[in-house]
Amino acid sequence: MNENQSKFFHSINQFTRHFSKSLNEVLVPLGLYSAQWTIIYLLKTKGPATQKDLSLYLGVEAPTMTRTLARLELAGWISKVPGTDKREKKIILTDAAIQKYDEWLEAVRSCEKNLLKNVGNEEISSMMEIIEKMNRNL
Repeated sequence: MNENQSKFFHSINQFTRHFSKSLNEVLVPLGLYSAQWTIIYLLKTKGPATQKDLSLYLGVEAPTMTRTLARLELAGWISKVPGTDKREKKIILTDAAIQKYDEWLEAVRSCEKNLLKNVGNEEISSMMEIIEKMNRNL
């Protein structure tokens, strides 16, 4: 791997850390953390999911997911309901989370807009293509 590639991956790592911090700054006052937001966003856009499905999709270890889901459940943002398999439970958003979702989404979109203010649509499309290619290699 050449130096440019190393810098590329270092930049991605640094950006994701700073982006999570920025998201936390707008979400924490609304009662949510960025890691929790990813789960809520996924449940809202893709529908109910098992804990295993969430862990696999987000690339999060099972114990970490268990803790995050426990906090979301304690806050009243998710609940667990029986799935088609008796051994698995589906995780769904509560009515309280659905009511709060637009407020969270607005805060996230505001943060994203600020980060993208000097970035064009073509650049975003190019980056999406690169990310998709790299994801296929994981």
